[in-house]
Amino acid sequence: MNYDQEILRFLLEAGDEGIAVKKLALHVQNACNNLFNVVDFDDVYVYVRQYLMRNSKNPNSVIERTDSRGIYRINTNVSEGQQLMLHFRSKMDEELEEEKTFDVDQSLSLF
Repeated sequence: MNYDQEILRFLLEAGDEGIAVKKLALHVQNACNNLFNVVDFDDVYVYVRQYLMRNSKNPNSVIERTDSRGIYRINTNVSEGQQLMLHFRSKMDEELEEEKTFDVDQSLSLF
């Protein structure tokens, strides 16, 4: 299962404000759920909650809790967190460039 990657991806998308555990679990479930692999929300929620609690205890970890209860974000004070942010931004820039190249209308004229 690639829950860990999806958790980090959505935490990166959330930015400095962070994201609530329940909302993050919903995003992870939607990303991992498909026709052939049905994922139960309760299982995903428990996994996401435990993953966030386990990885936010150390002040030098990539994930940190915010001042608000139940909201987590990427810790940009550590080098791994900064590296993840840079890597995520470069991927987003690449995806935007790919989208721009496919917007050309190549349909034939009827007249």
